[in-house]
Amino acid sequence: MTFDKITEDGRLWAVRYEGAEDNALVTIFDRWNDILWLREFFKANIDDLVSYFKITDVNDAIYDTLEDSDRLECLILDISPDADLDQLFRPLENSRCDERILSKEKARIQNRPHHASWLRIYAIKLEPGKYIVTGGAIKLTATMQEREHTLRELHNMEKVRQFLVANHVIDEDAFVDYLKEL
Repeated sequence: MTFDKITEDGRLWAVRYEGAEDNALVTIFDRWNDILWLREFFKANIDDLVSYFKITDVNDAIYDTLEDSDRLECLILDISPDADLDQLFRPLENSRCDERILSKEKARIQNRPHHASWLRIYAIKLEPGKYIVTGGAIKLTATMQEREHTLRELHNMEKVRQFLVANHVIDEDAFVDYLKEL
């Protein structure tokens, strides 16, 4: 497992899993912009799409995903130096209100018309304003535990968190030190 710097100032990083062609952030945006992949995904998950979002047309779901992916990609990749990533990333658990070391976080589009956005970017928070993206998913159910693809993202977050802990990375300084040792 390695880490790719996304922003020049080092506020945002992305995991590159062993054997992966690219980092997790590039991979999810590639997937969310692949119409064939999206068509297969929504066909396979049409029951969730209908029951949770009341959308019956796969083409509508694809269009909404492409639109949200573009907006989210702009938010993530066009981060200005004074932008506050803590406004984009929120605790993974909606009820969590305390700070934790290497907490699990999520980012999504807020205030989307017609229905909530189902796109999620998952990350580990090194410290306020500093994140490592671990992956992302199209979340069509109330909880991540309900479907294999979102459960896999939970697993990836925990795997990255455990990797960081095992390498004594608990904040940005320790992360920078870890990267220097490589």
